[in-house]
Amino acid sequence: VRAQGDTYQVVADVSQFEPPDIVVTTSNCHVAIQAEKVAEDGTVCDTFTHKCQLPEDTDPLSVSCALTEAGTLVITARRR
Repeated sequence: VRAQGDTYQVVADVSQFEPPDIVVTTSNCHVAIQAEKVAEDGTVCDTFTHKCQLPEDTDPLSVSCALTEAGTLVITARRR
């Protein structure tokens, strides 16, 4: 978790996954990133999981995420 001005930022490289395969959830100042690549035969061939705790002064309603063209997931949250 990086602080940049009045926001916090979490960055993850998920370039090996398609956007529909990536799930981001938040709960009690925790952010969880989960991604799963499923082969044509239905088997899971690649997974990615990352969890981190946001600092206590994070505004939980301000958490948002964006996926760049290069496959970098950027999660931002405002500081109170």
